[in-house]
Amino acid sequence: METKWLEDFISLAETRSFSRSAELRHVTQPAFSRRIQALEAWLGADLIDRTSYPTRLTPAGEVFYEQALEMLGQINNARALLRGKRPAGSGTIDFAVPHTLSLTYMPKWLSRLEAGFGALHTRLMALNVHDAVMTMVEGGCDLLLCYHHPRQPVQLDAGRYDMLTLGTEALRPYVRCNAAGVPDLMLPGSAREPLPFLSYTSNAYLGRMVELILADTKKPLYLDKRYETDMAEGLKMMALEGHGIAFLPESAVTRELGQKLLARADGGQAEWEVRMEIRLYRERPTAQRAGKPVVTRLWDYLSAQEAGRSHAGAAMAPEKKQTSA
Repeated sequence: METKWLEDFISLAETRSFSRSAELRHVTQPAFSRRIQALEAWLGADLIDRTSYPTRLTPAGEVFYEQALEMLGQINNARALLRGKRPAGSGTIDFAVPHTLSLTYMPKWLSRLEAGFGALHTRLMALNVHDAVMTMVEGGCDLLLCYHHPRQPVQLDAGRYDMLTLGTEALRPYVRCNAAGVPDLMLPGSAREPLPFLSYTSNAYLGRMVELILADTKKPLYLDKRYETDMAEGLKMMALEGHGIAFLPESAVTRELGQKLLARADGGQAEWEVRMEIRLYRERPTAQRAGKPVVTRLWDYLSAQEAGRSHAGAAMAPEKKQTSA
């Protein structure tokens, strides 16, 4: 039996959809189905009731789901324990970070962090949001850096994981500028002439955020999807080449805006944007799993910074109220 079979089955038990789980596990649906069948053959029992829709577990599948969670947890705990005992890795902080944040936010954040905290030894795993969260759950990293929005939340048990909010990020529409620094295109477009649209794939976190924008807008947008990828950097490069409008995190386009290579395609309005929190997570230390000392020191440092920002914000509130009066 392979560990990925357990991960596949747990995903299927939670989504109740072969196609959705195959998407999340980054395999084709036929390959995903074969892996579930291989697990069933190894166990000698049917786990999925294939006569019903939506997908449902058999009684054996319901029993094995709890066992699979426990087995995977034990495997990951053993791996984390052994990794924690490796002297070479005890001073290195392992980060799981979605691709976009790893390219845009992480380098500058580390520079600011090292200026105050001191030099750090880090190892970064750039993943999609789902896999980054799963890496944290499975004990494969020390810290998880990711986006969060109330309507697309990161599902981590608050009783097991600590969280800090590091900042916010706006997702907005951008387009190439012409030689005069004027945007090539401008929203909302028209039914007769829809605007070329550079889109995220449906399984991308930022793609789901764009769907929220499009669903909430009071003024309809007329867009013609021309290109699709799960990488914000890929969409940015297509926008720079003049292929259309792309919704991009503001941290991804700071340089291009300064050089007037890209511009906002919304005329500076906030109607077609969404704000996300940038959050940092860790597994709460316990007597059995204390974690790396360097992670504890860093977390205490960041917690003190967050408390300082909260205190400063609270101190300014009365003064702001008095001014408005």
